[in-house]
Amino acid sequence: MKTFRAFGPTIGKSKLSKKIITILNNHIDKSQLSKENDYSSKLASQIKNEIRIPKTLVNKSLSKELINNIKIYLDKSDVKKIKEIRIINLWVVRQLKNEYNPIHYHEGQLSGVGYLKIPKNMNQNKLVKNKKFKTNGTIDFINGQTHFLSKSIYNLNPKLGDLLIFPNYLMHTAYPFNVDGERRSFSFNAKILFKK
Repeated sequence: MKTFRAFGPTIGKSKLSKKIITILNNHIDKSQLSKENDYSSKLASQIKNEIRIPKTLVNKSLSKELINNIKIYLDKSDVKKIKEIRIINLWVVRQLKNEYNPIHYHEGQLSGVGYLKIPKNMNQNKLVKNKKFKTNGTIDFINGQTHFLSKSIYNLNPKLGDLLIFPNYLMHTAYPFNVDGERRSFSFNAKILFKK
């Protein structure tokens, strides 16, 4: 895992195992959106399909890998005396053409996002071709104000399998894209319990 401080809060970037990508993609491909698993009413997004992942699946197949990555992230951030790490909730976001996630932050203490599918040519903008800075489908992290030698926005172009971990209060946004396809990701929130 690489950690970096683009402007203040530490962001961790790692790679998901093929196993976790396959488990989540298979679960979502077999799932129908229903009242029981629809998570969209609890989220800030302008996205139709957001599916809560059952705690049983999280605990059985996902939490070990996520918690291991969180431990590495915290260690590299010099956070010690950890008693327990709990995944509070986890959901999948199925972002389609023209959908987006406005600037928001999460609950818990740490949050993360992992990328399960990325549309081909997602960053291309069919409407504007002369821009060298392409934000279609990217994620921005926002913190503080812009000052001399200090940026307040960090733009990241996600790749399949990327896992990003960051403090829950770090504001972020996912931009829309205008190509066909699905940008599938999962998000989670975690709580850290410390030894006394």
